[in-house]
Amino acid sequence: MDNFIFNNPTKLLFGEGQLQRLPKELARYGRKVLLVYGGGSIKRNGLYDELLQLLNENDFEVVEMAGVEPNPRLTTAKRGADLCKEHQIDVIIAAGGGSVIDCTKLIASAAKYDGDPWDFVIGKARPSEALPFGTVLTLTATSSEMNAGSVITNEETQEKYGWGGPLNYPKFSILDPAYTLTVPLDQTVNGIVDTMSHIFEQYFHTAENTLFQDEICEAALRSVMKIGEQLVEDPQNIELREAMMFAGVWGLNGFLSMGTRGDWGTHDIEHAVSAVYDIPHAGGLAILFPHWMKQTFPKNPKRYVQLAVNVFGVEPAGKTDEEIAMEGIDRLSAYWKKIGAPVSLADYDIDDSKLELIAEKAAVNGPLGGFAQLTQEEVLTLLKSSL
Repeated sequence: MDNFIFNNPTKLLFGEGQLQRLPKELARYGRKVLLVYGGGSIKRNGLYDELLQLLNENDFEVVEMAGVEPNPRLTTAKRGADLCKEHQIDVIIAAGGGSVIDCTKLIASAAKYDGDPWDFVIGKARPSEALPFGTVLTLTATSSEMNAGSVITNEETQEKYGWGGPLNYPKFSILDPAYTLTVPLDQTVNGIVDTMSHIFEQYFHTAENTLFQDEICEAALRSVMKIGEQLVEDPQNIELREAMMFAGVWGLNGFLSMGTRGDWGTHDIEHAVSAVYDIPHAGGLAILFPHWMKQTFPKNPKRYVQLAVNVFGVEPAGKTDEEIAMEGIDRLSAYWKKIGAPVSLADYDIDDSKLELIAEKAAVNGPLGGFAQLTQEEVLTLLKSSL
């Protein structure tokens, strides 16, 4: 396996009723709080009122910032940073899903920076300090609540990139499955797809001697599929919500990738798609991943055979490696279609008019992917197959 250094400093408070611990966690960092949230779901599920009651009863001074988009925008993060500077904020609460948390990560660093926050996203500058922040999760998907990653869209340039660093870890994250009971079915499906996609990105690596890591990923995928299939049929089942919330944390908190370096090319391609068309991230992944798999199979057939047999239950007897692999990929596509995920770019009214632009944006820094590198031309081929 590859050499690695692992550190994840985020404190998790998991389970029903953990929100009551919020005042104690916040008090470690100050009294002036910026509350960041999205389009209002925390008001519909009651979390907003509970948050304000807790904060007011414990004498916190609260400034609110609503309106974080599903694909969080640079302008929104700048607005949050300006509020932090104006009100001398001590600590931030991100109440919502991965988009709210991703935006908060940039707000926290931008609040301590005099330049353009986009500098951090494109690697022109690195944050030297950031405001502390905690999260209250309402949507299981990205594991942004326990990792250092963030994805931001620059709407003016139609660019969308991931970035990260040690200052991006939440100080604490509160995960109560009760606040996910009101998540709509399409977003629930997106969370299942996103969690699985993160595991796939880490599973497809080139490191040797990784039996332990591989089997954890395979078991995680089987579990998520089983839980997910039940959850879409019974979305009010809090035990299923709890199990999916736990799986989402593990999907990308660093534990599955110790000793390996994943691919992440499919994510890069999807970021380019949603930068141009502003589609749901997980929807794009559900469309692209099976096509990426079929296109990259020749670069490492053994990996795909292992996935097909160990995760999708393909019987290998009497079949070629390619037949085994393709049957596994088809079973993945069938599973995602069964739970309600999109299957083609046409499902989002995307045609071939901007595919070359998307491919160019995806490969702006050259070939992408760690397991199977794709050139701009190969990305274009993948996009055309996904229509």
